[in-house]
Amino acid sequence: MGLLGWIVMGLLAGGLARMATGSQKRGCLGTIVVGVLGALVGGALFNAFGSQGITHFGWWSLLVAFVGASLLLLVLQAIAGRG
Repeated sequence: MGLLGWIVMGLLAGGLARMATGSQKRGCLGTIVVGVLGALVGGALFNAFGSQGITHFGWWSLLVAFVGASLLLLVLQAIAGRG
């Protein structure tokens, strides 16, 4: 998946994860960053549990990125809630 694919996947996964977790809006660039980092986290988790991670631009990759981005946002919310 090329750079544009990662950006689009990050935007989609970050936006869906933000809606699912009720997270605050971070802007377009923040949503992309959360989505791309979530894709990396989700891919690592899915690979660790023996499943396939991010492979190409498709529904499975979007699901993996969404799960990772949701976990990332929940962790960020937990950290921010302590302050």
